[in-house]
Amino acid sequence: MTKFPDFEGLAMFAKVAEERSFARAARTLGVSVPTVSRAVSRLEERLGARLFNRTSRQLALTDFGLRLVDSASRLYAEAEAAENAARELSSQPRGLIRLAVPMAFGTRWLAPVLPDFFDLYPDISIDLHMSDAIVDLVGDGFDAALRIAVLPDSSLVARRLTAVAPFILAAPAYLDKYGAPRHPRELKADHCLGYAYRPRQDVWRFRNKAGEEEVVVPAGPLRSTNSQALIPMALHGLGIVELPEFMAHEYLADGRLKAILADWTLPSGALYFVTPSARARPAKVEVLSDFMVARLSNPTWRWTG
Repeated sequence: MTKFPDFEGLAMFAKVAEERSFARAARTLGVSVPTVSRAVSRLEERLGARLFNRTSRQLALTDFGLRLVDSASRLYAEAEAAENAARELSSQPRGLIRLAVPMAFGTRWLAPVLPDFFDLYPDISIDLHMSDAIVDLVGDGFDAALRIAVLPDSSLVARRLTAVAPFILAAPAYLDKYGAPRHPRELKADHCLGYAYRPRQDVWRFRNKAGEEEVVVPAGPLRSTNSQALIPMALHGLGIVELPEFMAHEYLADGRLKAILADWTLPSGALYFVTPSARARPAKVEVLSDFMVARLSNPTWRWTG
């Protein structure tokens, strides 16, 4: 007996156990039923024990088969994954990308450029998950994500695309009624609108050029998991809102909102393209990363006013 493991026999055994049928396993594998039957019989002879109890109407694993099936199934899955990874290294990127993106950024800035990506790479499809909640890339099975953060998660591979500055904004109507604060201590916390998915906690941490720091905890009438929901309140003069630059620019440009506390800054973040560090990036993810750099690194939403 050869010392070389019977990989084919183990794979076919795993597929028969999964399908609970020699015929269905054969159809799935694209081979004949006799081929599958011979492979399983050969494996049984090699191992010296029966793997299945067979009757004319039923196929069931033996106790010995039950002890072996998990290992055989893992071997089959790993071999299938290796083949898929090798195919993805071919010259034409292809396959599905599961991509997680913040809601507001995804709808306003990513979605409009995706048609150009699909024109370039017609064999790639994207499952786009849009939410402001931070997803577990590895645990939730995502290939990549766009994240806006001061510092990216150190357990991930991050590619910086562009800076994203935060702005504290109020409507002219609010400023006419309450005046423009010149110091964070002059902010009325119960007028400050809260964002639930702020990293760590919902706190505004201000710093000025002199190195002074002030902390404000928003306690306004509305707190949301999406910053877009806070904008109508701010436009109506009912509160002060913090918005990232890619959301703030249009309201600053047309004067519907005004930037306040110009002598104070909040921690600035950046837009990152992140991928799990546990595995090499396949070609489909690599070309998406390059596309993001090309289309998102020099944004039109930069505010210089």
